[in-house]
Amino acid sequence: MLIVVYGILALAATGRSVTQIIGKFDEAPLAYTLSALAAVVYLLATIALIMPGRAWRSIAWVTVSFEFVGVIAIGLLSIVRPELFPDATVWSQFGLGYGLVPLVLPLLGLWWLWSRRGEFA
Repeated sequence: MLIVVYGILALAATGRSVTQIIGKFDEAPLAYTLSALAAVVYLLATIALIMPGRAWRSIAWVTVSFEFVGVIAIGLLSIVRPELFPDATVWSQFGLGYGLVPLVLPLLGLWWLWSRRGEFA
């Protein structure tokens, strides 16, 4: 189920960022670039969570950890400096536009990776 949610968020973030960048990039370049970054992170995390092997598991740890740091940092920045975000990103306001799934998902992902750490030793 976790991987399915990652896949859905990857598709949603990709669609959103492509639409924003093609249609109105000049209105909020920082926000739209961050949406594209989030899309890449979700896509890579989804692939890494699916693929077998220690290398992919390491990539999953890095991408899911980066995702968590990103959602916290962008979430805080979007609240403290809202003028930088004239339009929402996947991670702005801690993913409020996505029902806070971007805030909860990396925590679940990190827990999932940790709980299966012995499987890839």
